[in-house]
Amino acid sequence: MTILAVPAAAVGSLRRRLTDDMTLRRFSRETQRNYIRDVGRLATFLRRSPDTATVDDLRRFQIAQQEVGLGVPTMNAIVSALWFFFVDTIERPDLARRLVRLNLPHPLPDVLSADEVRRLLGATV
Repeated sequence: MTILAVPAAAVGSLRRRLTDDMTLRRFSRETQRNYIRDVGRLATFLRRSPDTATVDDLRRFQIAQQEVGLGVPTMNAIVSALWFFFVDTIERPDLARRLVRLNLPHPLPDVLSADEVRRLLGATV
């Protein structure tokens, strides 16, 4: 169990503000739950309130998330939650711009070689 070294009142008011911002924008309950969880991940990593994060903290957090094996979609969902938190809740777009969104790798399709195409066309009637 991880214990946050943050006063409960500070966490409560920040969480309330985040929830109010999401409710105002009509985020679904599921999205609100996910965003609160993901901002909480940052707070747990920092062991302090997420509104005190620095650019270096965010970099270390994203590297740590990748090292534990989180997939690209999960990491991008965390970025979305943190982006909302930094831009809309605590008005720190400078931090949000430093978050890295990952591209989901798409494997290239198998393509026939020139010789295979010749043989395929040669086999037709």
